Amino acid sequence: MLYAQVHLTLPAWVHDAIDPARTYPRDEDKVALAIELSRRNIDARSGGPFGAAVFGGDDRVIAIGVNRVLQQSCSVAHAETMAYMLAQQRTQQSRLNELGGPITLATSAQPCCQCYGATFWAGIDRLLIGARSEDVMTLTEFDEGPLPADWIGELERRGIAVVRDLHRDVACAVLRAYGEQGGEFY
Repeated sequence: MLYAQVHLTLPAWVHDAIDPARTYPRDEDKVALAIELSRRNIDARSGGPFGAAVFGGDDRVIAIGVNRVLQQSCSVAHAETMAYMLAQQRTQQSRLNELGGPITLATSAQPCCQCYGATFWAGIDRLLIGARSEDVMTLTEFDEGPLPADWIGELERRGIAVVRDLHRDVACAVLRAYGEQGGEFY
């Protein structure tokens, strides 16, 4: 029989990780949440060292994501794509910024080539990043894949503002901890 349904889930601990009424007015607060999700994911051994959150124009969380590739046997179950898919399901919008905006994605680390591409189509207005891809590849065994030389310019030409290096040192500490544990549960 051919499968006709995809079912992806976040770990159970996420229900206690977010207060849906809380606002995150500063960019630093948004990225701090994404990094905290990445830390909790490795502490719980429920996935890799990546966390992401989609925020609406009211600075509240629409959806979150953490890396679930091995647990879900799905190569696209990255933190960013999980957050995008859950936000799209919650809002019933394939392009999130059609809700009004701005819509922001905060991520613990720079999107890999897959998540970079998904960002174009998800309807994101702002992208906030903790660690850089070179940090990910130096501190872990992940290969982030190829990006255009001017990847930030490509996003900005499509109306997506990019802010990097927010809490980069803290994000790198999570990546380092994961790498030192052997990274076998991503």
